[in-house]
Amino acid sequence: MSSSKQAATENNRGISGHMYTLHKRLFHALSLGTRVYDGKESKWQCTDIEIQRHVIRSISSFLDCISGDTTHHPLVKDSLADIVGAIVWILQNKSKAVLSMATNAVVNLINVVPNSLLQSYLLDMVHPLSSLLLLHQVDVSISCATALNMIFSNLSVKGERKVWDILIETESVSRIASGIREFSDGVMPIECFKGMASLLSTILHRWPPSRYTVWNDAKLLEVLEVMRVKPDFSVKVAVMKLYTTIALCGNGAKKLLEKGESLLHIMVLCMGRSHPISVRIEGFRLAQCLAKNEEGCLKMMSLCCDPFVKAIIDGMSGWTSHSGKIANDQMSLLLEACHLALISRWAGEHHDCLWEHGIDRVLLKLLLHDFQDEPLQQLLSLEEQLSIAREGLKANFLLGLRPYVWDLLGWLAIHCREDFNPNIQGCELRIGILITCACISFVDSIRKGHQICQNDVADTLRSEAASRAVMMMIYSPCKYIATKASDMLYEILRPTSKEHLKRLMHMLKIRPSMDNVGMPNMLQTSINLVALVCYSGIPQYQSHIVENGGIHALMDLIWWCLRNDIHIGRLSLAPHLHNTLSERTCCWICKEDWEGNNILLLYGLWGLAELMHSGSSGNTVEIFGGQVDYTEAQFVSTLQGICSDNSGTSPGIKWYAAFILKYFGLYGFPCKLGRHIVKALNMNEYADVQLILTNGNSLSVHGVILSAQCPPLLPSEEMSHYEKASNGSSGGYDTKSKPEKLHKEIRLSSHVDNLALAKLLEYVYVGYLNAGEEPLKKVKILAKRCNLQSLLIMFGRRHPKWGTPFPRYDLSLALAPAGLYFSDVMLEAKANESISWTCTICSKSVPHMHCHKVVLWSRCDYLRALLQSGMRESNSQTIKVPVSWEAMIRLVNWLYTDELPRPPSGCLWINMKSEERLAVLQPYLELCRLAEFWFLEEVQDISYRVIVSCVDSARHLSIKIIKIAADFCIWKLVEVAANFLAPSYRQLCQSGELEALDEEVIDMIRTASVRLSQEG
Repeated sequence: MSSSKQAATENNRGISGHMYTLHKRLFHALSLGTRVYDGKESKWQCTDIEIQRHVIRSISSFLDCISGDTTHHPLVKDSLADIVGAIVWILQNKSKAVLSMATNAVVNLINVVPNSLLQSYLLDMVHPLSSLLLLHQVDVSISCATALNMIFSNLSVKGERKVWDILIETESVSRIASGIREFSDGVMPIECFKGMASLLSTILHRWPPSRYTVWNDAKLLEVLEVMRVKPDFSVKVAVMKLYTTIALCGNGAKKLLEKGESLLHIMVLCMGRSHPISVRIEGFRLAQCLAKNEEGCLKMMSLCCDPFVKAIIDGMSGWTSHSGKIANDQMSLLLEACHLALISRWAGEHHDCLWEHGIDRVLLKLLLHDFQDEPLQQLLSLEEQLSIAREGLKANFLLGLRPYVWDLLGWLAIHCREDFNPNIQGCELRIGILITCACISFVDSIRKGHQICQNDVADTLRSEAASRAVMMMIYSPCKYIATKASDMLYEILRPTSKEHLKRLMHMLKIRPSMDNVGMPNMLQTSINLVALVCYSGIPQYQSHIVENGGIHALMDLIWWCLRNDIHIGRLSLAPHLHNTLSERTCCWICKEDWEGNNILLLYGLWGLAELMHSGSSGNTVEIFGGQVDYTEAQFVSTLQGICSDNSGTSPGIKWYAAFILKYFGLYGFPCKLGRHIVKALNMNEYADVQLILTNGNSLSVHGVILSAQCPPLLPSEEMSHYEKASNGSSGGYDTKSKPEKLHKEIRLSSHVDNLALAKLLEYVYVGYLNAGEEPLKKVKILAKRCNLQSLLIMFGRRHPKWGTPFPRYDLSLALAPAGLYFSDVMLEAKANESISWTCTICSKSVPHMHCHKVVLWSRCDYLRALLQSGMRESNSQTIKVPVSWEAMIRLVNWLYTDELPRPPSGCLWINMKSEERLAVLQPYLELCRLAEFWFLEEVQDISYRVIVSCVDSARHLSIKIIKIAADFCIWKLVEVAANFLAPSYRQLCQSGELEALDEEVIDMIRTASVRLSQEG
């Protein structure tokens, strides 16, 4: 007895007598209920309304006296199980008389008790609270929404799956959306709308599968349109948050952008200075989501560029500091504005607006807070600029924002107009100081060398951003910025440049082992590479770099990256590019950034291209002399492979690989499709155009190839006439009236050289040409007259402009009216009664496409054999393709573009009905079978991977897919589907679903099930 009293005394130590009394009352109230054992634990129950009311009051009184140190007292911890158990039962009982008190008690409980103590009980409360969300008692609905919002915000990652299952079971998302829709009739009070909208935002943010239901709800979006113009700022915050979480889904963002100017106008207003900071922050976050990819950014810029940019500038400049510190709310706004300003990574009219609204002044203020440029209208000497920059940087003002400043400066430089004149803009001094600051920070990073990573990772990250900004300024298309940056960096480096360059070369020759390829090593390697690219852009250092093995060092690094499959994207090296929103996105199909996810390879190729461009590198024999790891042929083949890769290599890497190839005599853009079409070069069969030179020589070519790749070589009059006919304006064009073999003679000017024309046709057919210096001069003239801009870039001495798309070898224009002029064969799909077919080209009433024998002959071994067989099919104008129309259009797209269209993905796929999903996959199943007979290994591989990926995310389709695959004899796919079905083999046997399958297929599923059980 004495020991229990002693334990009670220990338990009560540190709490007031009042709290102890309230605790005793609480447990007395709880004792009035009963305890029922459900097989797992003893649960509190009581149906008496008065006792329930008494218990809730006792709980509320006890919670009200908890504060400060008592929150972690054992008495509180030991009471939680009973408190939560009683509240949960009362909520589940749904007695209207006590629900309001009970839900308020839940809110109080979550507010008072620390999350660490409450975490294990949160899941217990989710189900009953979710079930009460749309109760007619408004105060209960508001309290439930508030409580759930708090629970979801504090929920551990482990609990996410279980909560999502509860939300599905209780149909919470649909119920909340329904409640918001009902707000339009004015019945729901504004507080209820805010609570529901806030809860829905939290759910959408945390659980991506919930987003489709919301963005696809037209009525709900209409309600938000009404609510967003309400004068109540708290309502605007709720609406902006909801829009933001909808836009986390790429499809949701696209839906919002369809609203056009009306939504963007409200968003920009919310970002402006006339609104409280809380509203502005939500406006900026929504803008970030809508501008996640280039398409969304440019769409917004086309509708509201100037006010949008002005809002960014206001957000970045409207802060004040006291003793070098900025208030927390202002700092939050500043961070969001800086993050949104990173839309400058894409070219567009917003760059002009940024300069017009004084982005240079804003960036300088963020770097050097006390800098005043008004009294200093005269030009400063180099020493004065260096002094101002060094003193300002030493103050370490807003160090956390430095990476944003450097990135913005770099993007502004790399996308700057060639004729940009800071004198006209009145910003020459500010730009000069900004360039000086970046160069100083860059040189400091070189001087610190490898010590940076070990001492201060944050400093290293700032160094990476500063170095990159300098690199982009040196290679800026703007002559003023490029010259200013190069000259400034040279002057700062000059006293110790050789020493730093020697150490830099030494560090670049050291490769981290594959066991040590971590962020610090990759970050430092990235900085070193950027430094070498910068040095390479300064003429005074180019020969010195080459003499010290710079070219070999870069080639070795390129080879090392490719051989070890190193993929380090800039996102891995720049944490400031991440935020809480970017980590929760879904369904975004973003074109890969120009630099891609292999930043070391990009920098390596960039530096190598610059050194070879400088003329200091010598000939290729000297470059590869003594090389043991790879030969010149291997290196050239590797670069061609980079250019040809369609599965993930970024445009920037491809461009620099192509630029290096021109120093090996290859000009253009190697590609897989060109490797097939080249078979038709100099082949007379199917040639329908003769190019006749003035000396009487002629070249037989294929009009369809010219119409897609080099239209200026064809007469425009007949093409335009045919386009009108095929569009229906002249009653159509009947292929039956067309001669079996059309030979068009085109007489060329006396200025056209025979060899130059041959080389140009090589480019047209292959995608690149191989030529020495002499014929190249005449090819340039011909390329200019044919307006082949991409090829002219390769002939020039300038680097590709950042963001320029890599040219694609694409024959899809041959399927447009101009190309159909040269059509000499039809591909006919299987007849389908559900398709009503009319053609503007011919009178054929079955699904078909007008194609070209030369393309089919080049792309498919089976069709080549068929066309050359001498049998009836080889002379027929129609080839029957044993697949549906949907499959055939995908096949033709691959034949002409080397790309097979992919099915919908993300939430669009997940929310399709089973029948719709099967309809989507059917063409790929057909192509899988056809590809085996037609020897189209790539088509079969892509189709197979598409089917497996889709079925993996919807395994309930496996039983139907396995039947179709077995009927088509696609046994590799049958085996995969059997493995998907293996875990549910017993249930399938019991349900009778396997009865429709062949015994051989059932045996495969059974074998997969046995194997799975053995693996255990």
